Amino acid sequence: MSGTRAAPLELGLFHALFVALAEEMGSVLQRTALSPNIVERRDHSCAVYDRAGRTIAMGDHMPVHLGSMPLSVAAVRSALRLGPGDVAVVNDPDAGGTHLPDLTLVQGVYLEGDDEPAFHLADRAHHADVGGRTGGSMGPATNLWEEGVVLPPVRLLAGGRNVAPTWRHVLSGVRTPAEREGDLAAQLAALRTGERRLRSLVARYGRTKLEAMSEELLAYAARGVRAMLRDVPDGSWQFADILDDDGVRDETIEIRVRVTLRGESARFDFGGTTGPSAGPLNANPAIVRSAILYAIRALAPHDLPANDGLLDPIEIRVPPGSILDPGPGHAVAGGNVETSQRVVDAILGALAQALPDRVPAASQGTMNNLALTGAGADGRPFTYYETVAGGAGAGPGTRGASGIHTHMTNSRNTPLEALERALPLRAQRYGYRTGSGGAGRWPGGDGLVREIEALAPIEGTLLADRRKRGPWGLAGGENGRVGVDRIERAGGVVEKLPSKGSFSLRPGDKLVIESPGGGGWGGEE
Repeated sequence: MSGTRAAPLELGLFHALFVALAEEMGSVLQRTALSPNIVERRDHSCAVYDRAGRTIAMGDHMPVHLGSMPLSVAAVRSALRLGPGDVAVVNDPDAGGTHLPDLTLVQGVYLEGDDEPAFHLADRAHHADVGGRTGGSMGPATNLWEEGVVLPPVRLLAGGRNVAPTWRHVLSGVRTPAEREGDLAAQLAALRTGERRLRSLVARYGRTKLEAMSEELLAYAARGVRAMLRDVPDGSWQFADILDDDGVRDETIEIRVRVTLRGESARFDFGGTTGPSAGPLNANPAIVRSAILYAIRALAPHDLPANDGLLDPIEIRVPPGSILDPGPGHAVAGGNVETSQRVVDAILGALAQALPDRVPAASQGTMNNLALTGAGADGRPFTYYETVAGGAGAGPGTRGASGIHTHMTNSRNTPLEALERALPLRAQRYGYRTGSGGAGRWPGGDGLVREIEALAPIEGTLLADRRKRGPWGLAGGENGRVGVDRIERAGGVVEKLPSKGSFSLRPGDKLVIESPGGGGWGGEE
């Protein structure tokens, strides 16, 4: 750009072009996948990266995916030299992965005459099973290897052809190989779509223009965050929030953060956070990065481009040996879905002290992860995964939304028709959990009640939180109600379920999940 900034209209145009590319990738992935988790819930994410692996644009997909995917791209670039037609797959938490069911595919895009990729494309999708001790790969494991197939960066395609050993390794270790193969094919189709669109942009505008606009979009996002930070008073604020337990030890887990704002910069320091979890709630710095990126985007007064420039003014300190950076081998299934939510709650709790008129009360703070497995009438195994929505926290002047996925998840609710079509289940009840949102001048949103009846023997796992402490209110608003889970046996016996654990259903048994409501904001007048 010869040292000059792009005109706002031109910058907006290229931002829209890059975002549309990522969104089209997501649409192809969702429409061609097999599993309800991707097709119905849209549990996937797509993004575009420059030659250095920096995020240029991302689709409006999963925050917990999008903030961590650049670390997977970096891990692939470090481990492999991706040639034309090569695609890598990775899910290793030590290589930018979040938890094992999230398989990330990375591709380099070569332009004419290049000996290195000019751009990179990546997509991540949550697969309904990647092996491990429990169906759905989301159970109360105590180490990483109980959770499924671990994939450091390896080639899935080489020169456009399948790498047979990689496919065998993945598909032989899962319960539903045909569905996994179909979902991986959908991810590959999304990458091919992204490559075609990217090449068409190069043909229309030229690579020099695209590369220059990529740099300007990164710089613009960084300027926007610095301007936002200038408008916030300097200071240091801390907050601690608690996870109920890890499903193995009945001990609370504390996520602590101190946010320090100075001029145009901010530091997020998680010192004092609890050590590694014996159960599956361990996270990693990639998840912390995602949570901070999400919070910045959510609180920005203007709609800034979602790219890596947002984190340029930000310093992140994650203590090694904590639940947020436990080291190799620890179980991580819940770190992506439960601990990530509590990291967001802690960040917002700290920032509420600096921005009392902009930060909402806590939302449900859990994804209520439900995994089910069994055999169909034909004897073939099935696996199924979904998250259950809850109440959003109210904000100044705004009631909390009811029955919605919040913060680190951006998924849809699974339609009952899809649930009944995929599994031997019958839905008995599905609606709002009236009165579960915290009271206040602006009340929190209500959670959901989801009751399903088993029509065949089914094994299941539940990974949830906010069952002991409700989501907090703000400015005098009351806490939302805690979640409740139970099995109503066909013979009339009612069994209360722990928030994290395994269970069995026989025909006629009913599983009931009542998700938490959001916190209220402001004292009632």
